Amino acid sequence: MMTHFDLDQTKLEAAAAKLRAISHPVRIAILEMLAETELCVTDIHTNLNLDQATVSHHLNVLKNNGVLLSNRQGKNVLYSLKHKSLTDIINCINRCQD
Repeated sequence: MMTHFDLDQTKLEAAAAKLRAISHPVRIAILEMLAETELCVTDIHTNLNLDQATVSHHLNVLKNNGVLLSNRQGKNVLYSLKHKSLTDIINCINRCQD
């Protein structure tokens, strides 16, 4: 017996865009760092030992795809996860590697 599913194309495309946005090792590392606290680009690039321009690029990809929020505080822009449940996806993938 075949079951009919009503699929919302817009939601599916949005979900796929988010998955593409997080599907990079640097972006996964950024998500893991932001799971606990807000951080500025300087904190992130220092901890990951990457150029600031590289980290800024990855932050923009994540922000533009609805994964991150940004909040200006003085001269700094603090980044945080838009949805904390995104870390569940990363954790699930990590558990499935065995």
